[in-house]
Amino acid sequence: MTGRKLLILLIAVLVLPLLAACGNNTGGQPAGNNTQQTPAAQGGQTTPAAQGGQGTPAQGNAGAQNAGSVTMLSTQFTPVEEAEKMRSAILGGFAGEVEFTPMDAGQMTDRVAAATKAGGQSDIGLLGGLHGDFAAMAEAGQLEDLTPLVNDLKDRGFPEDFLKLSQYGSEGKHYYVPWIQASYIMAANKQALEHLPKGADVNKLTYEQLIEWGRNLEKATGQRRIGLPAGPEGLIHRFFQGYLYLSYTNSAGVVKFKSPEAVKMWNQFKELWSVTNPQSTNYGFMQEPLLAEEVWVAWDHTARLIDAVKQRPDDFVLFPAPAGPEGRGYMPVIAGLAIPKNAANRQGAEQLIRYLTAPEQQTATLRELAFFPASNVEVGGDLPPAVKKEADAVQAQSNAENAITSLLPVGLGEQGGTFSKVYTDTFRAIVLNNQPVQQVLNQQGKVLQGIMTQTKAGCWAPDPPSDGPCQVK
Repeated sequence: MTGRKLLILLIAVLVLPLLAACGNNTGGQPAGNNTQQTPAAQGGQTTPAAQGGQGTPAQGNAGAQNAGSVTMLSTQFTPVEEAEKMRSAILGGFAGEVEFTPMDAGQMTDRVAAATKAGGQSDIGLLGGLHGDFAAMAEAGQLEDLTPLVNDLKDRGFPEDFLKLSQYGSEGKHYYVPWIQASYIMAANKQALEHLPKGADVNKLTYEQLIEWGRNLEKATGQRRIGLPAGPEGLIHRFFQGYLYLSYTNSAGVVKFKSPEAVKMWNQFKELWSVTNPQSTNYGFMQEPLLAEEVWVAWDHTARLIDAVKQRPDDFVLFPAPAGPEGRGYMPVIAGLAIPKNAANRQGAEQLIRYLTAPEQQTATLRELAFFPASNVEVGGDLPPAVKKEADAVQAQSNAENAITSLLPVGLGEQGGTFSKVYTDTFRAIVLNNQPVQQVLNQQGKVLQGIMTQTKAGCWAPDPPSDGPCQVK
């Protein structure tokens, strides 16, 4: 999702942070998914259904056949507190025994590769990880085809874009089942709503309307009230990669990096910046200027907005990011469930997938771990108000009719930070230093192409898969 050591803000009474794994390890992503583990977490810990752990196990598994023992490796919920919540409050109600073993993505990749190379049955039953964690495994043929299971779980209501992403460019084969998600959304002080452009709906806002809204706010208050996280610890590079480029070019920000559509996008963003609080170049977490009322309208990661809504739930509204000419681009942070080739207990692993994607566990995961459902489950009214508001906004964004989905960059490895720097450097040159748009895009496009060539990273959705490194156009 650089910035791994930033502290995650606690969510309402949950006391548990959003996962740092909501991104790759670059670009100042919210922290919380560190690698600190108890010995039990390092070596795996079995959670019997009858035992349940310290929390109250999620229900929804009544009458299920005992699934036996399933070893689950996961790049999610690696902090000690989160791992224990996962074992007790989520997995404690499963009709079987789960050895839940958190680890980083590199460790999981190595374990799966070693098991595949060894041949025979693998002792790994289930994998929980980000979309990017599974990319290399799918390409190497190390994951089972879960298409029949996905088809059997249609009642879960997974967003169509999520299902397309799980195919990794294959012809109809799904290699993971969507599990949980986080994202970036908009927040506004309710005082700002009376200054919305005529006919505008915050849940169906466009970037042109956002600019007009900013102008209205400046005229009414004498101050620029739009806020963006453009400071050293801010995530504005994700705004460019997963929101603006998608909305204006229908590209993930590489293929059409210097296109005519991108030129139009940057010129329009300059208009947005003209009504953006100039202190935005110092903002990291937008909840702070929202609470101080330095800004009334902001975009940021859910983990960096939650404290404002937690402290003053009646003062803020949360809603999807705006739409551009191509649609409502957004970047979900998707985690899925996959089964490695030759899993020893595939039937038990499939039963565990059914369990974790059931409405009861999807809601419990939101309530206990503050990660949002990847299905269309109706979140319960017993959630803390701040979490409920964020859940509703995330679901409204992912289910929007004109939604365009892209993920965090895939296949960049250690060059992820350099990749993100291209976008912040482009922003500084075009917007802060007023350099010619096309000239800057041509210059930075060469840097971007060098990164793609060096890493041999292919294109990712919504761009079609590439034959070799993704090409900047």
